[in-house]
Amino acid sequence: MDWIAASPQALGMVAFTAATMYAALIIMTRVAGVRSFSKMSGFDFAVTVSIGSVLASVILTPDPPLAQGVMGLAVLFVLQMSVAWLRVHSDLFEGSTNNKPRLIMANGEMLRDQMAKAKITESDLRGKLREANVLDVSQVDAAVAETTGDISVLHRERGDAPLSPGLLDGVIDAHRYQPRPVQA
Repeated sequence: MDWIAASPQALGMVAFTAATMYAALIIMTRVAGVRSFSKMSGFDFAVTVSIGSVLASVILTPDPPLAQGVMGLAVLFVLQMSVAWLRVHSDLFEGSTNNKPRLIMANGEMLRDQMAKAKITESDLRGKLREANVLDVSQVDAAVAETTGDISVLHRERGDAPLSPGLLDGVIDAHRYQPRPVQA
């Protein structure tokens, strides 16, 4: 029955550790900024998962101790802030830590070669089109596999303004998108 019950002392330690780690997390998030839990890049996602792992380990087990958990959190936040700073100040570093966004649909046509490179299936893309409330693929100006793994669907209905070309700056194969005239 030890796996179901816990002593009041053990429960108290879990509560104290959880509250302390929560306070440390809030303080570090305030210092590091909102990017701490963003999904701007794969690195951001990895840090978010790592933070969760550290929190779970420290809260639910006596080893590692609380001080080591706080230090682990601090190191993750410092690493994330350092990588974010380097990405802003070095194109080479940004290129080596990020995937580039990739055009996977243009002018209503799936770009299967680019979908294969992004490892996105037709059913994945169709699901994202449905999530974006696309009623007809001809409405889709572009779909982009983003650096985070998300898919952005840029679509319009009759009379809507065309896609601003600047939205595709830095996107692999952006030249395959051809602006279409506004239809009344």
